[in-house]
Amino acid sequence: MNILFFLTHKSEVAFLYEDFTIRQAVEKMEYHRYSVIPILKRNGEYVGTLSEGDLLWYIKNSQNLNFAQSEDIPLSETPRKRDYLAVDITANIDEMVSLSMMQNFIPVLDDKKSFIGIIKRKDIISYCSDEYKKARLQEVVMSNS
Repeated sequence: MNILFFLTHKSEVAFLYEDFTIRQAVEKMEYHRYSVIPILKRNGEYVGTLSEGDLLWYIKNSQNLNFAQSEDIPLSETPRKRDYLAVDITANIDEMVSLSMMQNFIPVLDDKKSFIGIIKRKDIISYCSDEYKKARLQEVVMSNS
């Protein structure tokens, strides 16, 4: 199955540009209620992900940081613990299932390595559930024949 069937297009996904400030990141994550958000270069290239934890640890380790000061701190200064792994559009459903066990979403890149959207964990689980139900139904039908 083509993974584009699961794709939530970039136009429907909130993301950050790597030159955003910490304040912009906090505000966008709060508005969209995201705990993890993709980071892109201005040319559309995928950089990684920023998590609430990354921001919290940065704020904790910054002496006397206030919200007004966060307007002057570029996102690039925030250490990130772990970036979500991305896949290209030729990835298969098995790869998606494996990654979805470790990530809430899977960033998808085109053949030029530009970010085109995400595949959400819930969409993969829904697909697997539907496939399981179909297989069980087929088993029942076969056993009754």
